[in-house]
Amino acid sequence: KAEWPAADYIIGNPPFIGDKRMKQLLGDGYVDALRSTWKEIPDSVEFVMYWWYLAAQKAQNLQIKNFGFITTNSIKQTFNRRVIEPYLKSKDRLSIIFTIPDHPWVDSTDGADVRIAMTVATAGELEGKLCRVTHESCGEHDEVDVVFKDYHGLINANLTIGANTNAAKPLVSNSKISSNGMMLAGSGFIVSPEKASEIGLGKIAGLENHIRHYRNGRDLTQLARGVMLIDLFGLNPDEILLRYPAVYQWVVENVKIERDYNNRKKLKERWWEFGEVRKLFRSFSEKMIRYVATIETSKHRFFVFLDKSILPDHKLIAVGLEDAFFLGILSSRLHILWALQAGSNLGVGNDPVYSKSTCFDPFPFPDASDEQKAQIRTIAEKIDVYRKQRQAEHPTLTLTNMYNVLEKLRSGEV
Repeated sequence: KAEWPAADYIIGNPPFIGDKRMKQLLGDGYVDALRSTWKEIPDSVEFVMYWWYLAAQKAQNLQIKNFGFITTNSIKQTFNRRVIEPYLKSKDRLSIIFTIPDHPWVDSTDGADVRIAMTVATAGELEGKLCRVTHESCGEHDEVDVVFKDYHGLINANLTIGANTNAAKPLVSNSKISSNGMMLAGSGFIVSPEKASEIGLGKIAGLENHIRHYRNGRDLTQLARGVMLIDLFGLNPDEILLRYPAVYQWVVENVKIERDYNNRKKLKERWWEFGEVRKLFRSFSEKMIRYVATIETSKHRFFVFLDKSILPDHKLIAVGLEDAFFLGILSSRLHILWALQAGSNLGVGNDPVYSKSTCFDPFPFPDASDEQKAQIRTIAEKIDVYRKQRQAEHPTLTLTNMYNVLEKLRSGEV
């Protein structure tokens, strides 16, 4: 382990490198050595969090007075918060005494345009100052003029002040009824309806269970592509070859050849299956006629019913609840505010992220009376039907269009 020089304060702007790009930019040897040396730091964190962790150790041990870093604003996301949260909860706790959770960062040298966060921390339980950006405007020399609104109080690990939603625990009642969609690890599984027909759909009995309609986030927010997905879960290669020879040939040519060069053993050996087959989704959806879906990262947070015949992409969160009462609760302002607070924001686009582990699993559904449930159920059904009818009548109308208009109406814009 490298020894840092003695100091009273530590400040810095460490490299912005996500966990997926570390090996590409730093090399396998460096990253393997880094992770084996600092085993207590999760592999999923971004490179910058190693600096945060080391500085926090020194602050906790009173070796420094405080520290401050510029990081990407994804420091608020669940995988990076795993570094921060233990220090804010421990007996010898730290406190974040200053933060800007989301700030523009424009580097005119290489054209980088990302969102950053700033954090300053010190030992003890202390209130801090949170500066939230309320207005941004471009200056004449590529700089961004920023206006802040200040807040004061105990700052949580997700860089908020107020109710600490991150402290909420997963509820047993919500377990095993939500799942990300399919992680394909091979675009060859996606086919057009024409190609699906060509390889046997509608001609070979049983194939309708293995070629199904498919939706990703863009299909929901924009216009559905109308594509289908070859899903061979539950079959082995010999069965596929015997029952669906044209499908077998297609997957060999369009998935297996690519998988043969993949370093993951599982993807090579089980080349006919998705990278993640989502057994949990299959278990709760098979007995339903529909399920609730939302997009993991989206400017607008909305929930829709999807027919059980539709397979979701891994960037969709599927919830195994078919009663419109639950659609109504998930669509309510109460839940949307909860999701904004408990979730996080991505660096690119800065859109809110709906993490099922922090937004859905700990969310307490209200103990409504039968009369209240009936009223909410009726309203939710109307919302779902209304949106789908408008899109059926106007094929170019998207849900993003609808919610952009709704946002303007609520703010009083023309």
